[in-house]
Amino acid sequence: MSRQGPGGAFGWLWAGFAVSTAGTWLAFGAFPLIAVTVLRAGPAQVSALAAAGTAAGALLALPLGPWAERRRKRPVMIGADAVRCAALLSVPAAYWCGLLTYTQLLVVSVVTAAAGITFTSVGGAHLKQIVRPEHLVVAHGRFEATTWTATTVGPVAGGAAVGLLGPVATVAANALGFLASALAVAAIRDREEPPARPEPARAADLVRGWRFVHADPVLRPLFRNTVAVNALIMATEPLLAVLLLGELGWSAWQYGLALGLPCLGGLCGARLAPRLEARYGRRRVLRAAGTLRAVWPLGLVPVVPGPAGMVLVIAVQAAMITCIGVFNPLFAAERLRRVPAERAARVLVAWNVTRAVVVAAVTALWGLLAAVTGARSAIAAAGVLLLLTPLLLSAGARAPGRRAAGGPGA
Repeated sequence: MSRQGPGGAFGWLWAGFAVSTAGTWLAFGAFPLIAVTVLRAGPAQVSALAAAGTAAGALLALPLGPWAERRRKRPVMIGADAVRCAALLSVPAAYWCGLLTYTQLLVVSVVTAAAGITFTSVGGAHLKQIVRPEHLVVAHGRFEATTWTATTVGPVAGGAAVGLLGPVATVAANALGFLASALAVAAIRDREEPPARPEPARAADLVRGWRFVHADPVLRPLFRNTVAVNALIMATEPLLAVLLLGELGWSAWQYGLALGLPCLGGLCGARLAPRLEARYGRRRVLRAAGTLRAVWPLGLVPVVPGPAGMVLVIAVQAAMITCIGVFNPLFAAERLRRVPAERAARVLVAWNVTRAVVVAAVTALWGLLAAVTGARSAIAAAGVLLLLTPLLLSAGARAPGRRAAGGPGA
């Protein structure tokens, strides 16, 4: 297959990503809202809906990595989008028929999580096929900018839609976003070659993705660092909501503004990433941004009520998200360049499954910690541990590159 830079086939892939991401962030928080307002679920059930759905979905996606490597990527991506669309549409259908249950929400959460990990992993492998190595940072920068734009606008628009149309309106919109994504992927006209050596699946294939990562001197520290940072940051999100909305008495609009406005920093960071890489080099920028993104969360601990607290949260979140916006495209490009095309799907599935399981486990653990020590103390503990995570990047910064800069594994 001929490779293209951003544009052409990538344009359709980007369009599908944009519309599905917009739908996802439009429906952000929809399942907890439905569980609480429609099904009268308690805090334990709401937490289980998030943690158990993500973890079970990740385990369900695990065997799909080796399976997907032996198939053309676009049909798998279209199938994953179709599964997510059908699963999500079942929620408004059951709601309008008066048949919606907590069990159905849990099942849909598991199915969409598994299909989402499959799509993301296979999509990353397909990106390697249609984008030249020298364009990967630009491509991932566009994905990152799209994500942060949707993160800024989506929850606000979703809240308005829920107020006007009811609690399941955004779930239906999310489902239609995945349908549009499937159509965009199907619109890619480049012929996709089948895998060169289709082999029967073996049980050992399930762990080869992790073996490859841990054998690579650059991917290994990146893997450990990104999983640890994501888990600790995600674990504090519900605790920050408890602290701000509960203990400090913030209003919903204050909370939404304080968490939504800083996401513009992610857009700025994603646009800066290629320029910083060109000037300072990828490894140096990765280390600097990876270190700085871990410094800021501890600044949320002294937050107070009122305008001063809002300014503090906006400043801290904006600084952290800007660093994340710089780090993520460079990290994603480095990972794809070091993974051979024939192993990309299993490596990305192993990576995403690990991240999802660890995030779910740490979120549950930090919920228990907050119940004992309080939300502020639990956030402080996560902030202190985040300060140690840059040490995990040290080995990657010292390790020499094994491949040429312009090749697929650079």
